[in-house]
Amino acid sequence: MTELSTNSIRVLDIKYGTSVDGVGLRTSIYCAGCENACPGCHNPQSWDERGGEPISVEELFDRVVEADMNVTFTGGDPMLHPEGFTALAQMIKTRTDKTIWCYTGYRFEELIKSPARRALLELCDVLVDGRFVLAERDLSLRFCGSRNQRIIDVPQSLAADKVILADLD
Repeated sequence: MTELSTNSIRVLDIKYGTSVDGVGLRTSIYCAGCENACPGCHNPQSWDERGGEPISVEELFDRVVEADMNVTFTGGDPMLHPEGFTALAQMIKTRTDKTIWCYTGYRFEELIKSPARRALLELCDVLVDGRFVLAERDLSLRFCGSRNQRIIDVPQSLAADKVILADLD
């Protein structure tokens, strides 16, 4: 694993105005690096953590502000590099009214045990957790690819100390 940074994030792509990575139109930041290598992954080019290009957290924040949409962290796996995403999320939460969704192959229960990952989790509004499982693939699902994945209301789950699924209606 490469050295983690609070100043930059290796970015594969930024999608503006996407509606597939969370409720409403969103700015989705696709990072490089994923340890899971899930069979059937729709984004295998994201597995290499040396992929993409490093973009400063400040520049990413400027792009989020300019786009003026809610934000999704995806990839790859943002929780593989939580420090940079935490720095970006702190800027978003303290300087805007944007919501943050985060996609990860890790489970909520794993994330809360890691101080660095929990710090990022605490700044997210919604977490889509769990590895993509090809045998569980379901194209009818909203915002996730396989039935084992959960769409979690992070603030409620942290307050209750248990997973509470997000109400998307």
